[in-house]
Amino acid sequence: MSTPQTTPVTSVTGDDVPTLLVKIFGKDRPGITAGLFDTLAAFDVDVIDLEQVVTRGRIVLCALVTAPDEKGATAGELRSTVHSWADAQRLQAEIISGIGDNRPRGTGRSHVTVLGHPLTAESTAAIAARITGVGGNIDRIFRLAKYPVTAVEFAVSGTETEPLRTALALEAAALGVDVAVVASGLQRRAQRLVVMDVDSTLIQDEVIELFAAHAGCEAEVAEVTARAMRGELDFEESLHERVALLAGLDESVVDKVRAEVRLTPGARTLIRTLKHLGYQVGVVSGGFTQVTDDLKERLGLAFAAANTLEVVDGKLTGRVIGDVVDRAGKAALLRRFAAEAGVPLAQTVAIGDGANDLDMLNAAGLGVAFNAKPVVREAAHTAVNVPFLDTVLYLLGITREEVEAAETHSPEDA
Repeated sequence: MSTPQTTPVTSVTGDDVPTLLVKIFGKDRPGITAGLFDTLAAFDVDVIDLEQVVTRGRIVLCALVTAPDEKGATAGELRSTVHSWADAQRLQAEIISGIGDNRPRGTGRSHVTVLGHPLTAESTAAIAARITGVGGNIDRIFRLAKYPVTAVEFAVSGTETEPLRTALALEAAALGVDVAVVASGLQRRAQRLVVMDVDSTLIQDEVIELFAAHAGCEAEVAEVTARAMRGELDFEESLHERVALLAGLDESVVDKVRAEVRLTPGARTLIRTLKHLGYQVGVVSGGFTQVTDDLKERLGLAFAAANTLEVVDGKLTGRVIGDVVDRAGKAALLRRFAAEAGVPLAQTVAIGDGANDLDMLNAAGLGVAFNAKPVVREAAHTAVNVPFLDTVLYLLGITREEVEAAETHSPEDA
């Protein structure tokens, strides 16, 4: 375990003051931390830094303290007393002399979140080596979740976020793991608006294909949809082409499609947790308000926008009403939602999977490509390639324990 890396506490000690790093190892049980500091209190030392980790019932406790004043007890007496206490507790102790506080962390600080299903030793080694290779230092590693994926967070200093993100994106692609790199700072916890795509993101389906199945042209529509999402076709042109095939469908098909929509695993958990944390959540879709308005009501979303299928005399006309929500439109709606929510654009999160999401992903403070097409994964800030939408929470530094605590207030199924 590395020693804690924190800003020097000049009010407690100067850089030239003798200090002791007291490290305790062993089987965890109640009272160890209190017992160590009761022992140290007899020597009138000040605490400069403190860190404790418990892994599978084993404790590692590090305390950086000022050395005893030589006018009273000596450092040797402190060492002897601490070792005697540790022996009595069946613990191991190590005490290292030094001068002053920890070295200041390097400039350029980032949070690197690694998602593995599973997370292997090989991939962890490669990620750590790549961080070091671009001049970064790993100051701390912390597990965020053990299911449905293993998620760990590296606190990294000494290199800027963008080159670190570029280097790790290449490594992640080769290893088959997901790696997200975000700048450290208050802004990370202050992202207060999350806007996501609907089709193949919030839900598992492509809504237009559900409509097409009722019109008997699902295969034809699916082929055009796939080409549009890969960026091979102009989205607006492809939308008009596909919607035209729905002409003549009875309006009652809307209720059938709504019933067929399947939420992505973890979608309810993601939305509930974000709302418990005070985030506002919205959706933008190249699909249709006939479905997104229903999702907004069911999930308690703050915002929703999509295209609207025209209905005349109880039949779909094969046209949409008003301006098309396309690639540029999604980015514009993100900006509009942010303004209405009173949230700076830099404090927004956007999630999507298709080429028509790219402008929105790049405009947001954090753009997440979720099980996305290659062109989107390559251009987004980060990518998640596991089928659980709530894993996005880990990219925001939210732990599984915090998610479960929020879930106790909302017991309905995720």
